[in-house]
Amino acid sequence: MDETPGTAPATVYGSDLDETRRRHWGRPEDVLERALEVLSTPRPDLLQRLSEVIGTLVPHEALAQMSRLCTYSPTVAHGPAGFAELVGGLELARLSELGAETLTAGHPWQGEARLVGRSRPVLVVAATPGGSAGAELVLVLADDRPVPPEALGLLQRLWDVLVAHLDHRATDSTPDTAARSRAAATARSRAISELSGAHNAALTAILAPLRSAALDDTAARRAATDLAVTALLDLRRAADLDQSLSEEPAEAAFARLTEELRPLLRHTLVRLDVAPAAEAERSVPNDVARAAREAVRAAVLVMLEQEEVGRLHVGWRFVDDTLRAVVRDDGPGLLPADVLAVHRTADRIAALGGRCAVEAVPGWGSTVTVELPLVLAEPPTAADPLEGLHPREREVLRELARGRRNRDIAEALHISESTVKFHVANILAKLGVSTRGEAAALAHRAGLQDAVPLHVAS
Repeated sequence: MDETPGTAPATVYGSDLDETRRRHWGRPEDVLERALEVLSTPRPDLLQRLSEVIGTLVPHEALAQMSRLCTYSPTVAHGPAGFAELVGGLELARLSELGAETLTAGHPWQGEARLVGRSRPVLVVAATPGGSAGAELVLVLADDRPVPPEALGLLQRLWDVLVAHLDHRATDSTPDTAARSRAAATARSRAISELSGAHNAALTAILAPLRSAALDDTAARRAATDLAVTALLDLRRAADLDQSLSEEPAEAAFARLTEELRPLLRHTLVRLDVAPAAEAERSVPNDVARAAREAVRAAVLVMLEQEEVGRLHVGWRFVDDTLRAVVRDDGPGLLPADVLAVHRTADRIAALGGRCAVEAVPGWGSTVTVELPLVLAEPPTAADPLEGLHPREREVLRELARGRRNRDIAEALHISESTVKFHVANILAKLGVSTRGEAAALAHRAGLQDAVPLHVAS
């Protein structure tokens, strides 16, 4: 199917739609061929290819995916120009909540919902392979006609297969992919935190005069206050959503590990003892949880290959900002030090900044300990003291260092005086100074271009 990049695929309408569905999806081999087309597509183009393939099954104008399997890009979209850039995680999360009851049962939900500025007919499909957090697919439909049950069933099964495939990709990712994904999640979380702080400051400044008794338009003041409070709540919800997409509770992560281990011991006489982390509600980054589960599985498989193993103990615990996973057996105590080299498990642990150790005592058993940091170490402090300033803040600091007052800075940069005050407050906070003079001195020492040592206006 020919398609211009960034646009929605061509859709089929009217009486030809049923014939198109039969031609593309009528036989089992047709369905398998469609699935193979999607599964063989490289990840960057996967969503676009999925849109092309299911366009003959469910006509749509755009689609978006919200996944808890990939911390690198949990929300992606494809459609007309502007849609992919504007659709947000909060909107997609609200759609999932609207159809939560039917989605939980594995059935798509169809209805009207507000998305990217206006009400649209949408279809939401969810999949949770192997008890994972899974992913949701949102289709903006070509019209509001109900999608036939047989088409919904095929779409649900195709999405189940695709999400299971993505889950395996995430679980079996290479060490460098895991490291990049973890770093991206950390950077995104840090950016959201910084943006939330800036927006909180701006909205708080708005709330102060709106709540003032000096304003006599009570109704307008109340409406504006409600809007600002709603915006603050949305900011907090955005941070919560990002956490839910990139992390999972320790209790759920360990429960999934337990379910994965039981089939390995089903036809043995080995007893499995498990000890989940005491802090069950503490969040664990998805990449860390996957690496910990993989390490435990690898250790258990190697231990089961020994003779005279009658008991295995698997436990998780938190030590400060580290997840410690321990696997212990009562076997002969002859495990080699490189036991986790299988399937590059040790490499994945190292890529996430973790470490593993094997303690084997002949006649007493072996213990494998894996430690994974929950928070990546901060990069070394930059030599430039102005590194944390945004371009606009640097411009304001440059003018400030030239001795200009707020009014003069506002005129020079074509912004309001209140905006200048806001930027100055942020600059002082980021530089860790209390006066404009100290900020100007830092600017001069850093060699800020065009900074001329003049008297700094208060």
